[in-house]
Amino acid sequence: MNIPDKVVNRLTLYHYILEDLREDEDYISSMKIAELLNIDNSQVRKDIKYLDNSGKCRVGYDAKKLKRAIEVKLGFEKTKDAFIIGAGNLGSALAKYDSFKDYGLNILAMFDNDPQKIGSNINGKEIFDITKIGNLAKRLNVDIAILTVPKNSAKGIAQYIAGAGIKYIWNFTPCVLDVPKDVKVWNENLIGSFLQFTNKDEVKENKNDN
Repeated sequence: MNIPDKVVNRLTLYHYILEDLREDEDYISSMKIAELLNIDNSQVRKDIKYLDNSGKCRVGYDAKKLKRAIEVKLGFEKTKDAFIIGAGNLGSALAKYDSFKDYGLNILAMFDNDPQKIGSNINGKEIFDITKIGNLAKRLNVDIAILTVPKNSAKGIAQYIAGAGIKYIWNFTPCVLDVPKDVKVWNENLIGSFLQFTNKDEVKENKNDN
């Protein structure tokens, strides 16, 4: 069963909640999840149906089973190796985020074009010259890249790494990439997310005025 992107996003949030439960909390209700995330209770129940996981009336969902069901359905245990392209502030922060491994993402190395950064390492991940990516991608069988370079170089670097064998780009740059059709891009729109939550109350007010 294909799961819509928005549902995948919410399921990962449910997993965060389940991770934080006390050891003596064996069950969790859809109402509690909904309240923590400020969403509708019925939406939580609809999302959990994708997991073929049923709860108990007036009791809720078995927390351990629900957590495990999310991990299996979303493939947390299927390790996906990736490179970070760009060893600046954001790239460095992502390289230091060890929790990626809990969800199946394994950062193998980083790439940059700054001679002062090449050869050093961040959190055990060596920084290579960007020109080495084709060789290493082929040798290590890596086709996923996390792009964190400056906006003015994003399009050129995206085209370069696509030509070097990268097939999936997680794009953190404020730029719409132009890559071959066989390369899939996921845009992490940080500014869009910021504007959505900061303008939410304003949008509600405008609707009420109308």
